[in-house]
Amino acid sequence: MDHWVAAFLVPVAIWIVISGLDDLFITLVGFATCRIRFPWPSDADLCRAPQRPIAVFVPLWHEQAVIGRMLEHNLAAVQYRNYHFFVGVYPNDGATRRAVAEQARRHPRVHMATCPHAGPTSKGDCLNWIYRRMKEYEARHNLRFRIVVMHDAEDLVHPESLRLINWFSRRYAMVQVPVLPLATGLGEWTHGLYCDEFAEYQHKDIPVRQHLGGFLPSNGVGTGFDRAALERLAATRRGRPFDPACLTEDYETGYLLHSLGYRQVFVPVRGGVTGPMATREYFPRRFRAAISQRTRWVTGIALQSWQRHGWRAPWRQLYWFWRDRKGLVGNLLSPAANLFFLYGTASYLASLGQPGPWHFGSLVPAWISDLCRFTLGIALLQTGVRARSGARIYGWRFAAFVPIRMFWGNLVNFAATAAALWEFWDAHTRGRGLAWHKTDHVYPVAPQPALATNAVGFSPMAEPSADAVAGESY
Repeated sequence: MDHWVAAFLVPVAIWIVISGLDDLFITLVGFATCRIRFPWPSDADLCRAPQRPIAVFVPLWHEQAVIGRMLEHNLAAVQYRNYHFFVGVYPNDGATRRAVAEQARRHPRVHMATCPHAGPTSKGDCLNWIYRRMKEYEARHNLRFRIVVMHDAEDLVHPESLRLINWFSRRYAMVQVPVLPLATGLGEWTHGLYCDEFAEYQHKDIPVRQHLGGFLPSNGVGTGFDRAALERLAATRRGRPFDPACLTEDYETGYLLHSLGYRQVFVPVRGGVTGPMATREYFPRRFRAAISQRTRWVTGIALQSWQRHGWRAPWRQLYWFWRDRKGLVGNLLSPAANLFFLYGTASYLASLGQPGPWHFGSLVPAWISDLCRFTLGIALLQTGVRARSGARIYGWRFAAFVPIRMFWGNLVNFAATAAALWEFWDAHTRGRGLAWHKTDHVYPVAPQPALATNAVGFSPMAEPSADAVAGESY
């Protein structure tokens, strides 16, 4: 057994070193650039800035249980005057249509955009029909929306987000507001994994990507697009600004805008009296639901992007393609690396009471042992960085369980990557389109903009209760 494990350890260790050095580079750049000041506008600047018309797009499929609550809360919370919601529905989703129609009767800012065909199709397709309905509304009312903002049915929109998008969109064609999961209990490992990843991604990875000139993928929610930029994209797709065949149209749109020379900006996470300035929502809280969502992410970001763009990009962007696609290998090897670590530890402990040297250790070349120690050091550093990022949002008690959730995350990502590879290969061999994965979400029963702040100065959002209503989201 020791011989087999030692043989497989060599390629795994080499890959982990390569990937670990990549992550270490991002971390070091993050440390070096963390003190660069972001050009935040003052409150007076935001108040004086002309409020350009904003259209908020919300695509739906079977969201009757949550969309009413989402619209009511956000219409009351948003600190901006010149905006309208355009909510996309399908003709064969009567319950959602009735829920949206009720909100449209009560609120003049809400407009229902019905797709002409039965659903579900894809988020990109639904967004394209919302875009068309918005243009029809403009023609009837002789106005023009200057900014388009994306949101989903489970989003808690921060009161200041539209004002900030309006401010930065004067100079940038794409403005991305942070997206952070709402806090849940320590026992919810799956949702806690999302909390860890998004906190690290938006405190470290995306700011570094921006500093190094990489293209910014849209998060799909909390993204503001300049209208002229969307029209230029639409001109390349027969009037459709979003790719209906892409499973991650948000990632694709971010890349294409950057490739066309448009400027992008990520508004960093900033604390306040009501908590971090970010779009908040619940992500999948069960293992299977998380696999389903991540399968779509891996398929769209890694596989479809590779199929569409290959490695044909300016050299500065090739590195980000590598970053976004390396999970195809790393996610499959991570559980094996965990097993090697546990096997080696158990083997070493068992050898302590035995005469003679540690048998497994004698089979591993010295340079592989050095690599393993080096990767362990990188792993400990990365774990500390993730814990620190999570602590800034959720507190140190939550962050203390980051190491456990990392092991759990390796299993989730392994399953999602394996499923993505199988589905992509199966669709390709059968000559059919890729299936769209829907994701279940919940919306807080009574979302509150301000609660008591926690130890690190941020306020948690409302915890889910037994009455939290489940919905189905893109």
